[in-house]
Amino acid sequence: MFSSIKEDIRLQFQSGNMLTRIILVNIAVFVFIKMVFVFTTFGDVSKIYTNIIDVLTIHADIPKVYVYFWGWFTHMFLHEGTWHLIWNMLLLYWFGRIVGDFLGDERMLPLYILGGLAGGVFFVLFNYLLPGSAGSASMAMGASAAVMCMLMTAAMLSPDYHLHLLLIGPVKLKWIAIVMLFFDLIGTAGQVNTGGHFAHLGGATFGILYVARLHSGKDLTSGLQKFFDFINNRQEPIKPAPTKKAAMSVVYHKGKTANKKKLDPDEIGYQNKLDAILDKINDKGYDNLSDEEKDFLSQASKKE
Repeated sequence: MFSSIKEDIRLQFQSGNMLTRIILVNIAVFVFIKMVFVFTTFGDVSKIYTNIIDVLTIHADIPKVYVYFWGWFTHMFLHEGTWHLIWNMLLLYWFGRIVGDFLGDERMLPLYILGGLAGGVFFVLFNYLLPGSAGSASMAMGASAAVMCMLMTAAMLSPDYHLHLLLIGPVKLKWIAIVMLFFDLIGTAGQVNTGGHFAHLGGATFGILYVARLHSGKDLTSGLQKFFDFINNRQEPIKPAPTKKAAMSVVYHKGKTANKKKLDPDEIGYQNKLDAILDKINDKGYDNLSDEEKDFLSQASKKE
């Protein structure tokens, strides 16, 4: 059973789009820290769990904000509360799919990271500029700022997009964005998770700025896109360019003549179609395949 689960997760990660991979990473980190919590609950080993959380979050106090510099990135994949994780992943899925449809899969991870970084900047900055602004929280974690970035990006791109809410019905995306933005604004004046609300506003601000700059012809995610392309190109070995061969050639060996096998046009067409489908899965995900392409892929897997 466990090997089957592992295989399902591997297939989802490899064949799914970037949004699916981000959600799977968030879930994997959550499962990991909860397993650490379960097995280090008793005695002095309980410090292991608190130390892990301390290292992976983003801190508002010096020197940790500089010493644990990787926390600027790791905090946006870290959740302690179950409902915190579920709520963030649901919102990320709903709003992220809209953004992905408009902007393409290659911008999803850069936008997620930059939205989370903007939230971290707001959390740390306002903790210093406004004494006590972060409330009792000296550290922050979670994907909420990145989610707010996705929400505002989607709302700016398509404000009249309809989402069907339970018990309410169809609601335009712009009104959902305004309501959530309003609650974060009034949350900054409260005493509960004040720093978190500032972080949410940071992510929302970047989402608004991103679309505004995009309309002006400037893509703020282009730098990260090039970086990830560079990483992918280094991980994937460069295949040598295929050399053109004649349909039939003669090879001399020990005085005997041998004819090479003629290339089968049907086999070439089959392989080209398979490669095109695999490229489409890599770019857009398995769900975007047509029924005919899914059937072809299923038959190809049996053939292999």
